[in-house]
Amino acid sequence: NGNGNIVATRADGNAIENYGNQVRCYDCRGLGHLSRNCIVKPRRRGATYLQTQLLIAQKEEVRIQLQHEEFDLMVDANDLDEVEEFNANSILMANLQQASTLGTQSNMALVVDSYAPMLSKRFDHELDDKPTQ
Repeated sequence: NGNGNIVATRADGNAIENYGNQVRCYDCRGLGHLSRNCIVKPRRRGATYLQTQLLIAQKEEVRIQLQHEEFDLMVDANDLDEVEEFNANSILMANLQQASTLGTQSNMALVVDSYAPMLSKRFDHELDDKPTQ
């Protein structure tokens, strides 16, 4: 219009312009319309195109399957680590339990007697640190 403002006008039919340039359809390569507005029948795909797409799909399927197998191996390895840790803890607990039951009362008394001076010193020290009321 005369005051210098740009006025957007709607194009007639399917014709669309983009800043003075006509747009091109990606389906039929025609000018003036978008692919979503295309009225031309879609092209038939050639046998080589379909074979290529089939090979791509098969490779993708194999890749996905390999990823699942790798994931399963990682899960199995993680489970193996947990099993080994559990076994090590079980063996340690069994050894400690066996050592405590194998010790006779006299051996246990010797162990307690050898620790008694250290325990009494620590206990006396803790009593000295407590405030009297």
